[in-house]
Amino acid sequence: MNSPASPRPADGPAGAQTYGARDVANAPDIKAAIVRRSAARGDSADVAAWLRSHFYRFVVGNLQAEAPAMQRLDSLDTAQRLLGINIPVWIKSRLQDNGNSPIPQSNIHWIDPESAPVREAELRLVEFLSTRAGTPLAGKLMRVNALQALAQWEAEHQAFEARQLAGWRNHQPQAIRLLWQAPEGGGAFVELRPDSPQLREELAYESQCMRHCVGQFGNRRKLTGGYGEHYAAACEQGRMRLFSYRAGPDHSQPRITLSALVKPDGRLEVEQIKGKQNRPPVAKYHADVLAFLQSLNTCEATPHDALAIDLVRLPSGWTRVADVTGEADQLALFARHPDKLARVIAPSPLVQWLSAARTPDQVLAPADGALAQTLQLAGVVAARAGARP
Repeated sequence: MNSPASPRPADGPAGAQTYGARDVANAPDIKAAIVRRSAARGDSADVAAWLRSHFYRFVVGNLQAEAPAMQRLDSLDTAQRLLGINIPVWIKSRLQDNGNSPIPQSNIHWIDPESAPVREAELRLVEFLSTRAGTPLAGKLMRVNALQALAQWEAEHQAFEARQLAGWRNHQPQAIRLLWQAPEGGGAFVELRPDSPQLREELAYESQCMRHCVGQFGNRRKLTGGYGEHYAAACEQGRMRLFSYRAGPDHSQPRITLSALVKPDGRLEVEQIKGKQNRPPVAKYHADVLAFLQSLNTCEATPHDALAIDLVRLPSGWTRVADVTGEADQLALFARHPDKLARVIAPSPLVQWLSAARTPDQVLAPADGALAQTLQLAGVVAARAGARP
């Protein structure tokens, strides 16, 4: 279960099976973030070592993403905005030389370690690596690089879709429990019960209805191995909880699959929110997704899947991005997801000042006279009120 938008490897003469080489200004931060997330998930030692080596090299050398996830350092101002005041000497020297060139073109990059393309590629690879038990790669993970792993992940998922069409599993009512019901007979969120003997059968049923890998077992008769094992084992061991938004009076028609990691303090970290075929949930269900998220005891992490449907977790709880009103929440949104700030309907003057320092062209009709005058003097035309990127 993961996003259909594959992280793209860089094009070039190195080919699809080797790591590229490029200067990334914040490479140490990228490695630190990979190590931190791996420890938080409780990855096995061999998976953690693989991510620390291979995934790090893939992100630095091959990952391609649009701004703001990946940006080119084309000036000292850009470097200071992304790196802070302590810009390494080699970067300063390179950018100064670049500025003196008749055709300036920097080849130094900055990659957001927490951006959606990085996190999505990491989730795919964790799925792949954790399901190699019983395969020729067991105990030999270091022999496969990230590009090969991603290519095999894609091939296996395409084969899985073809196999799904050949068989059908039935809904197991005893494997779910109702957690949240929409008013007036709408849909409902159920939890797949980790203690149910039919858990794996229901996972396979969820997977065949939703056309994703949450119940894609290597052995379809015994319901073991494969990507389904990754989710089933995590659920059975209490490391993950799996929820399904269902339609129908008997809650037998899956519409959305939601996975959440269980933190040491018992809170949940929402990991994925997938509609059919790993697409974002359709718009008519967004309000129900928000209401269900508000009913859970979650930490403040927001997955890309939630941001993709304009939902965000802030200090006050889950909300629509456009509905963020409190200044503390707006400041948190600015700090964590600055590209979403332009969707806030009524940003406070303080938040607008901060935004003006970073992306002045995204400031909507300044609420503060001094800010409006400052933008005017700087030659910046404020975005039209009500405009949304």
